[in-house]
Amino acid sequence: MIGRIRRYFNDLEDRQRIAIALAKGARMATRRIDPGDPASWEFSAFSQNGEDGVLDVLRSQLRECNRTFLEIGASDGIDNNTAWLAIAEKYGGLMIEGDARKSARARRLLPGYALAIDCVALFVTRASVADIAARALHADPDVCSLDIDGNDYHIAAALLDAGLRPKIWVVEYNAAFGPERRVSVVYDDAFNFTAAHPSQLYYGVSIAGWRALFAQRGYRFVSVERNGVNAFFVDPACFAPGFLDGIRGLDYAENRFQLHKFRAPWSEQFQRIADLPLVEI
Repeated sequence: MIGRIRRYFNDLEDRQRIAIALAKGARMATRRIDPGDPASWEFSAFSQNGEDGVLDVLRSQLRECNRTFLEIGASDGIDNNTAWLAIAEKYGGLMIEGDARKSARARRLLPGYALAIDCVALFVTRASVADIAARALHADPDVCSLDIDGNDYHIAAALLDAGLRPKIWVVEYNAAFGPERRVSVVYDDAFNFTAAHPSQLYYGVSIAGWRALFAQRGYRFVSVERNGVNAFFVDPACFAPGFLDGIRGLDYAENRFQLHKFRAPWSEQFQRIADLPLVEI
């Protein structure tokens, strides 16, 4: 009984969150965009750091669209990088979340707003990547978002090895690793960043590490967003060269949340985890 009541009030709250996000998103078309400056593209309706706006511009420049997405680390289906695509744009796709309760919350709510969304409760490992590839509607979804606070580098590499080739990637990077180190945390099937170190700074991959991986796979770096959380990469074959050549992206930004939390720049943040093992990329 208590569980049903909790779910009822959660659903009311989530509908209100969606209404607020859609109202915010209605202003996205009115922002002034400089085609060469990704900072001007940023806008947040459902996303946390301007990703909705950046993805909106990048999607508008695709030569061909299949209107599908893949998100790993989808949270409750609302507070993520693809909710705008699912709810406002009616994209189809796959939202994967390791927290079963959050995934169930998304599964209850999204069918009332979206057309073809699968919400899957799955803690993603290298071994489960083949299942994800099999579930994907297309091997080349328009957008792939990856944010799992841990094995991100290893999972992205495994997805590419499994034959998936998204047109646009949005991936979280760990700003505490700095702008130049090409490093990732060591792969661990059961990685949990909240338990890995008391600071919760030991997670994920550096921006230089991402750039190395995606360059090796034929992708092109676009920019990071100004809050220092996510980076964007694209398959250049899917875009007109003139558009990509004119972009003046931001190479690196401090993570604003971490900067506020620790009151110290990335170099001092890194000292807290400098003795932990890292994989050189």
